[in-house]
Amino acid sequence: MTVSSGDGVVVRPVRADEWPAVKELRLDALRDPVAHLAFLETYEEAAGQPDAFWQGRAARGAREGSGVRQFVAEADGGQWVGTATVLVEEAGTTDWAGFPVERRQGHVVGVFVRPEYRGTGVTGALFEAALEWAWGTGAERVRLIVHEENTRAQAFYRKAGFAPSGVTVPLPQAPGQVELEFVLEKQ
Repeated sequence: MTVSSGDGVVVRPVRADEWPAVKELRLDALRDPVAHLAFLETYEEAAGQPDAFWQGRAARGAREGSGVRQFVAEADGGQWVGTATVLVEEAGTTDWAGFPVERRQGHVVGVFVRPEYRGTGVTGALFEAALEWAWGTGAERVRLIVHEENTRAQAFYRKAGFAPSGVTVPLPQAPGQVELEFVLEKQ
């Protein structure tokens, strides 16, 4: 599956052998000025991971039936300019924050678009691919978690059709701060 953002950028699933590029883009994302609002890991934590970690991450994001799909936005010339990953969460399980999962759902994580490509349609193309994949797995809804202070991301998520569910997730590493769950129901 590929999606075009209309400006020469193509969105597609990663391939397992692309782990060096997966690592590079993630490390770039963690250097972003708002990374502390967008990601739960730090640059130092990610940079310290061995190659086997990145190989496994890319392999999971590429493998059909793994319950995970990572999408990348690739510009003309092959530069990766954005990414988003969808995890399938099964009904009857517990999510990463300890909340029960009531029905099969997709969970969008790891969203990043290079600053020079923000506002160009790349994020929309990433979400189009991510949602298409999630619905194709039988997800009844798709959700994401966003920091309460990440207003730019919240504005995009609302524009993409997501709405706050009212669920908040406390951040143990930042007492007093919370993240908000946004959801999109399957139509």
